Amino acid sequence: MVDAERVLANLDELRALTANEHGAQRVAWTPMWQRAREWFQTRLAELSAQTGAALEDHYDAAGNHWVTLAGASERALVVGSHLDSVPNGGWLDGCLGVLAGLEVLRHAAQVYGRRPPVTLKLVDWADEEGARFGRSLFGSAAFAGQATIAADRGRTDKDGVTLEAALAACGVAIGQIEQATVEQRNLAAYLELHIEQGPILERLGKPLAVVQGTKGVERWAITFRGQEAHSGSTPMEARRDALAAAAKLALEIRPIARSHPQAVATMGSVKTFPGIVTAVVGRCEVTLDMRDLDAGVLAQMLRQARAASERFARQEGCTVDWARIWSIEPIPFDPALIALCEEAIVETVGSCVRLPSGPLHDAAEVARLGIPTVMMFVQSLHGLSHNPAEDTRREDLQQAVKAFACLSEKTMEWMQRR
Repeated sequence: MVDAERVLANLDELRALTANEHGAQRVAWTPMWQRAREWFQTRLAELSAQTGAALEDHYDAAGNHWVTLAGASERALVVGSHLDSVPNGGWLDGCLGVLAGLEVLRHAAQVYGRRPPVTLKLVDWADEEGARFGRSLFGSAAFAGQATIAADRGRTDKDGVTLEAALAACGVAIGQIEQATVEQRNLAAYLELHIEQGPILERLGKPLAVVQGTKGVERWAITFRGQEAHSGSTPMEARRDALAAAAKLALEIRPIARSHPQAVATMGSVKTFPGIVTAVVGRCEVTLDMRDLDAGVLAQMLRQARAASERFARQEGCTVDWARIWSIEPIPFDPALIALCEEAIVETVGSCVRLPSGPLHDAAEVARLGIPTVMMFVQSLHGLSHNPAEDTRREDLQQAVKAFACLSEKTMEWMQRR
């Protein structure tokens, strides 16, 4: 039987080992992250010793850690997530999925006499967070053939250390990370358990949800240009205030997003020039992040925001320019696995809801390959994550582990029918 208490004990032990009074410190490509991976290696050895399972594990060219329990079929079910964290992060983000996946492997080895009907793989993706160098989904992107080596070579952290040098210190050659695509062979399905990182499940009073997919993202830099002028001598009606135009847009994106049930929009950065108290703002640079699971809705919101920015620029006697920072299309998860996930949750806790994921996850990179994929969410208290106050009720975590193991069993049966 699945031992959810063992998963919780492992989570507690990992927290004690890799966190301080400010939260988790398992930032990828740092000694603490490597310490977490070394600790995880001891858990693998323990599993093999206790069950007699012949586990094979290795690190691929991008630093992803793969653990394999060979089955009667080479077609593989993959479970996993990531051990890395943001600085001062929470105790569950990412590592819950890895340690629940470890329990799935243990359970399969016990139930099937060390040889399940299909091959089981557990993956700890390298640098999901992108916390040190700003390149999120590093390992899973390389696995999916989406590596950006040329751009990544020049990335530096706040201390000027290059990503290339940090990878080399961890035994990863940046010029070879594209070779991680070899791990795609024989993969038939991917499952990931993760905390919700938002407040919806708590508001609904539900412990678990099936994830429909990850929202698409449109991220832009917007520059309003007006005229610098003295703040004391320039009449209000004569001003061409770039900040005023940007402020109007910041307010307008809220009703734009609220007109769509699952959409969000954020202006998270504002820079003004010359940026002194005695001058009208002549240039204002802002960033805009818009997200929705529906590509049509996302495109519509973007058009509305652009039209609004031009309208507000004219009102304030300014001009406006847009430059794309980054975008990714919405990535829906597999309908058959969504249905199986829903069944597993209902069997475990009695009811289920479906939610999109606003944050991106490694599961999105796997799904982009056409590999059937689904995620399961467990409730986050107060919607907090990337924060040392991140937490989930222990009883909800226990239910999540049980439901995830049930989903794994159902997925193995589904694979055998295909």
